[in-house]
Amino acid sequence: MAKAENQTTLTPQQAWDALQEGNQRWQAMSPAHPRQSSQRREELREGQAPNVCVLACSDSRAPIETIFDQGLGDVFVIRTAGETVDNAVLASLEFAVEGLGVPLLVVLGHQYCGAVAATVGALDEGPIPERFQRELVQQVAPSVIESRRKGNTTTDDFEREHALQTLKSVIHRIPVIQELIDAGSLGVVGARYRIDDGVVEKLAALGVN
Repeated sequence: MAKAENQTTLTPQQAWDALQEGNQRWQAMSPAHPRQSSQRREELREGQAPNVCVLACSDSRAPIETIFDQGLGDVFVIRTAGETVDNAVLASLEFAVEGLGVPLLVVLGHQYCGAVAATVGALDEGPIPERFQRELVQQVAPSVIESRRKGNTTTDDFEREHALQTLKSVIHRIPVIQELIDAGSLGVVGARYRIDDGVVEKLAALGVN
């Protein structure tokens, strides 16, 4: 997974601006489908130099390159149900910011998240799922509990809190992220995608506006 030498490195703010502009095109249903040519595909044979790493939910209704209108080689995407985090995810994130040198890291939740809904159901009515799906509830539950502690009651608010708590956990568990933020070479954003209207709403940011 070598880093390409033929791609211009953006600043954290430029990378975030590019994502916002792409999302605005998606909202308007006028995507540009940039960098999706055979020439672009050939360029990427030499390696990759994505402008952003996105940790997102696996939900099929929120395809990352589509909702941000990005092209081949633009986004290093990590997806798990409920944007949950394990050691493989942490290693992938560390590789993105340290090995690939992405200038932007986004943790993206979304509307109608099944993992959040399942967690609320397990907390309120039970039972807690068995086998591997139990891990999803265990990871999402603290976010729901924290959101309720703040007085929130809606699933929308729980989804927002979970994205924020995941971002906070990632920064804490991968020390190089905070070091890069302090150095001005990395921006981080917590956000949530609204399936209803296609909007990516920014929830929190460090290193970008």
